[in-house]
Amino acid sequence: MMRFYVENARWLAGAFLCMLASSFGQTFFISLSSGELRAALTLDHGEFGWLYAGATLTSALALPHAGKRIDDVPLSRYATAVLLGLSASMALLASARNVFVLFVALLGLRLTGQGLLGHTAMTAVGRWFTVERGRAASTAALGIQLGEGLLPFSFVALSAAVGWRNTWWLASLASALLVLPVVRWLLDTPRVPPAVALCHASLSRGWTRAEVLRDPMFYALTLGVLAGPVIGTTIFFHQVHLTEVRGWPLGHFAAGTPLLAVAAMASTLLAGLLIDRVGAVWLVPATNACLALAVLALGSIDAPEVIPVFMVCVGASFGMGAAISGTLWPELYGTTHLGAIRSAVTALMVVSTAVGPGVSGMLIDRGVALPRMITVLGLYALALVPGMAGTAAWAAGRARRASH
Repeated sequence: MMRFYVENARWLAGAFLCMLASSFGQTFFISLSSGELRAALTLDHGEFGWLYAGATLTSALALPHAGKRIDDVPLSRYATAVLLGLSASMALLASARNVFVLFVALLGLRLTGQGLLGHTAMTAVGRWFTVERGRAASTAALGIQLGEGLLPFSFVALSAAVGWRNTWWLASLASALLVLPVVRWLLDTPRVPPAVALCHASLSRGWTRAEVLRDPMFYALTLGVLAGPVIGTTIFFHQVHLTEVRGWPLGHFAAGTPLLAVAAMASTLLAGLLIDRVGAVWLVPATNACLALAVLALGSIDAPEVIPVFMVCVGASFGMGAAISGTLWPELYGTTHLGAIRSAVTALMVVSTAVGPGVSGMLIDRGVALPRMITVLGLYALALVPGMAGTAAWAAGRARRASH
């Protein structure tokens, strides 16, 4: 096993760093400044939620075109452009003094961070690895797990020392001056899969994006695959409000993120091994089961002791989901048009994650309790478990028929 990591260290490290840098555009990081941004621009929960949703939806409109470009240009050049956009967006957020600048900054962060950096990493490992794709994707996914574990607590500590705006400036400089040149060098040389992997890949028909979008199985699976991002975005976007309602210190909730990261890392690595043995599609219902347990616990238990339970269970779900996202689509639809297919999936993910903050923010302003909303989301995740098990059996049956 170690031989795999040693021989492929360059490409795995490049994908890992892209996933780590994508943390800056994720809700769990941006939301740490939500209170300060609302105070600076005199926005209520609903207004900020819809502004965030609007920026996220706008980024989704650009994703199918921007994401498809990865099939046409060298990967290192593509990653460079995305990281430059991420750095510029963080600088804009640090200097935002009005709603328009904030909107543009959020749009850039969601497009480059949430959307294109993860898309870059997972398209690379999906294209470059076949037989050991599960291990490669799980290794790359550890980047965002590390970000979830270290960055929130680090941001809170740095903000207390130098202020939240200066902390965003530091993040922008780190992206441009440290991450970008290293990623460009690591991804500059494409990996050539061994002959056995090329033979294995040739057995899979390369679906076009248009064919995938006409496949009902694609939409059935996206319900399960996107549940984690949708529910997680809603909860972490409103983490400041949740801690206020429950009477918990914000630092107490943020301090639980290392548990999330450890659980996510462990489940990501385990999922990678299982994917290489049984396939990614069979792990989708397990992902939803862990998510349901985490969210139902958080919604129904007021005591702060629920925080570690939530973090461990949601981390396990996120970890499996991260490994699945890099392997499910090439497993089902091939790698010939993987960039175009993944860009469509990413656009759907971005659209779905835009709805949660906007709708939940509006409901909070109308007096609906956030814990009650969280409980409803947990019941939705629980209902997905048997449905995804049936969909996995459907996919496995189709694969068997195609192989004969």
